[in-house]
Amino acid sequence: MKITTIGLDLAKSVFHVVCFDEKHKEVSKRMLRRSQVREYFAQIEPCLVAMEACAGAHYWGRELEKLGHIVKLIPPQFVKPYVKGNKNDYNDARAIAEASTRPGMRFVGIKTVEQQDIQALHRLRQQRVKERTALCNQLRALVAEYGIVMNKGVAAVRRGIPLLLEDAENGLSDMFRAWLSRGYEQLVELEEHIDYYTRQVEAHSRQNAHVRHLQTLPGYGPIVASVFASVVGDGKAFKCGRDVSASLGLVPRQHSSGGKEVLLGISKRGDKYLRSLSYFPQLNPVKLLQTQHWQGFMSE
Repeated sequence: MKITTIGLDLAKSVFHVVCFDEKHKEVSKRMLRRSQVREYFAQIEPCLVAMEACAGAHYWGRELEKLGHIVKLIPPQFVKPYVKGNKNDYNDARAIAEASTRPGMRFVGIKTVEQQDIQALHRLRQQRVKERTALCNQLRALVAEYGIVMNKGVAAVRRGIPLLLEDAENGLSDMFRAWLSRGYEQLVELEEHIDYYTRQVEAHSRQNAHVRHLQTLPGYGPIVASVFASVVGDGKAFKCGRDVSASLGLVPRQHSSGGKEVLLGISKRGDKYLRSLSYFPQLNPVKLLQTQHWQGFMSE
């Protein structure tokens, strides 16, 4: 019997596989250790392998494509309605396989290694920025307990703390001054990390053709263009710019019934970081990536 569809439930150590034939009849199931996954799929004739778009899915997608399989990644929220019975790993794998065969199902494009690299860079930079903001707010709150009010903003904290440490008449104790000084050193260190990651983003923006081309749009600098390219890729996975907007959660939510359309606020789905940076001018970035001009640019 020929296996045509496989539902693969991913995990850190133990994977679960359920196989189906062309009539979508279950023919086998198996539990695999991580070290066994590649060997198992190498022994199976090329077929459709479906997985949830979760941690590690892009890596396994690339590995299985190397073996000749067709890989489809499905958003987890689209798989949940197909889970039958109690939740367990085999039922999850069955639901993944069932969802992959449904007409109109939406899939996630498999990211390249370069896309994941730049995405990791932005995640590291984003986290350091959050830590800097939290540290500045904490330092402002601590000195406020001593009757000293500092202005908002990183620049104000960076300028203000050295002045407080130099002022011997502001009522701060020697013990608190030592701790405040250590907090200031931590702030300086975080800014050095942020500067390093920003330089890395700018260097990547100069080297990557996708990112350079996106920067021809108004409002798209190195950071925004780099994030956009890491998430969207070359734009071939989307039919139009509105599809990208929907994937980023920039289209209205809908709660319609009885022929009456009710549109709510934006859905806020997809990549939160890119959505917070996004600016869509009249010339849509996806349309730019898909034009003949872009194809000619890539062939240079």
